[in-house]
Amino acid sequence: MVLKRIKEVIVVEGRNDTVAVKRAVEADTIETRGSAISKQVLAEIERAQHLRGVIVLTDPDYAGERIRRIISEHVPGVKHAFLSQKLAKGKNKVGVEHASAEAIAQALEQVRSPEGFFDKEGPITWEEYVDLGFAGSPDSRHFREQVAEELGIGYGNAKQFFRRLHILCVNREELYQAINRVRKDAGDEAKDDFCTYA
Repeated sequence: MVLKRIKEVIVVEGRNDTVAVKRAVEADTIETRGSAISKQVLAEIERAQHLRGVIVLTDPDYAGERIRRIISEHVPGVKHAFLSQKLAKGKNKVGVEHASAEAIAQALEQVRSPEGFFDKEGPITWEEYVDLGFAGSPDSRHFREQVAEELGIGYGNAKQFFRRLHILCVNREELYQAINRVRKDAGDEAKDDFCTYA
């Protein structure tokens, strides 16, 4: 089987993640070796971003999000690929190393870039976000998880997810289509008309 070649360098947390990525695609990786990223590793990532571009693919947990944030702050313009916790679940842990080759390949197909974020309006206001059910209701967490999986952008708490929608340039149309797919799958026909975009 011929694996798809990824031009960008993929940043992962450890050696087992590199092995998992190489089962899915043909790519070069940089390993952070945990959440305490050294200056040397950040310099490698910065050089890779300048020469080839970088895709960050970290575990869908607190440490993975911390690594993602540190890299984004030090190396502007990196792209992001996300795995849901469901797709990256092992026996007792979640991590890239536990995801199937298909799930990793799909995450790398749905890469997000923060480029142009400051030049365009975000997808929705906070008030719309709450009205849609992303925050402030008992089912909000589950709803965010489902929409995050549809969009391939990774889960976050209410504020993190709102910010991620904006940072990763999820446009209004794309967001509302994902909401409609989630609601359709849940059989929530009554709310379908509510989720139209202008």
